Amino acid sequence: MATTTAAERRAQARVEYDAFIKGCATNQLLARLSDKWVSLVVCALAPGPLRYSDLARKLAGVSPKMLTQTLRALERDGLLTREITPSVPVRVDYELTPLGQSLALLLTAVKDWAETHMDEVHVAREHYDTESAGSPGVLQK
Repeated sequence: MATTTAAERRAQARVEYDAFIKGCATNQLLARLSDKWVSLVVCALAPGPLRYSDLARKLAGVSPKMLTQTLRALERDGLLTREITPSVPVRVDYELTPLGQSLALLLTAVKDWAETHMDEVHVAREHYDTESAGSPGVLQK
């Protein structure tokens, strides 16, 4: 068996990525990207860098622990950078990388779609709930 370089192994892995396979790296990345807080952080940073405190205010309902975990995961994945400015108190700014900006285009479109179509979803939910209320587990036409 011939020895392969790390670059050759990465190139082969790219050919073999299949998001439908649970153990595949792309499946795991999609799981991360589908997280609500990831989507909202990326959308919040799309216009430009923000301080941690500004992000926390913008993302109503996120706990400090969840925001910190989300930011660390996005930094690890190369989607944002963190810049620390020594001051009292310490200033920490977050900004999307070019990779993060490319993702922001997609996630912002999904966010905008959700905001635009929420009324239709409410109607569909009400219709579904009304139709299925009489017969649990059975869909009616």
